[in-house]
Amino acid sequence: MANTQSMCTSFMSELMYGYHQFGQPTLTSRGSLTAPTNDTFKGALYLTTATINASTTAYSATGEVSGTGYTAGGVAVTNATAPTYSNTSSTAGTAYWTPSASLSYTSVTLTTAFDAVLIYNSSSSNKAVSVHTFGSQTVTAGTFTLTMPSNTTSTALIRLATT
Repeated sequence: MANTQSMCTSFMSELMYGYHQFGQPTLTSRGSLTAPTNDTFKGALYLTTATINASTTAYSATGEVSGTGYTAGGVAVTNATAPTYSNTSSTAGTAYWTPSASLSYTSVTLTTAFDAVLIYNSSSSNKAVSVHTFGSQTVTAGTFTLTMPSNTTSTALIRLATT
């Protein structure tokens, strides 16, 4: 068993069906065409003994951390940054998105080692988006913060690229 960093395969297909609304683009999207609403995304922490990876299709409490101050399902992802894109040539480009704030789990005690966060869409049947891994952690009566990367074509949390 091991957690593996990856964009969830089901997420890539669900994008084409319009299941995920990360921001209010200038183009039309599902829901109201004049006033689309952002979905709510969350970040749940997983134990080092869990198995979440590209084949994860939805949030599950199986393998999720538990402890004082931690709420099952994790924390809300601040989603004030709309996805954007950049063309590097006539045949290549990148679409990208990063949460607009770090994920913080405050006043928690998590004594069993954890090493991954699952980003998922709680507005759309808890559909999985991506798994992000980091070194094994524990927290005792403190705050655990996942600092988000810059929202650029090369560092954004989620990047879709053509080559």
